[in-house]
Amino acid sequence: MFKGMGGLGDMAKMMKTAQEMQGKMAQLQEDLKSIMVTGESGAGLVKATATAKGELTGLDIDPSIFNVDEKEVVEDLILAAIKDAQAKAEARSKEEMGRMAESLGLPRDMNLPF
Repeated sequence: MFKGMGGLGDMAKMMKTAQEMQGKMAQLQEDLKSIMVTGESGAGLVKATATAKGELTGLDIDPSIFNVDEKEVVEDLILAAIKDAQAKAEARSKEEMGRMAESLGLPRDMNLPF
């Protein structure tokens, strides 16, 4: 298509690739909003659900842990479940970004700008 134009053909190809990558990154950002992960603590007594972007969307607490004398334990379990969900969200996000990078011919462990 750009034969005989020297480096301009390569530049056009790079621009097209960059546009494709930008589109895929935008789609991935949207996809991460719908991928759900669940963090747990206390052997599943407290569960926190979050999107792969790290937004907390739900909290499930087994009623058996509600004891006034153990308020601090319950608070710790809730915090632990939320932190677990956030860690899983980050890991899932990195996994999805790695797949996208790989599909673009980039190294899987490349840090993409989002």
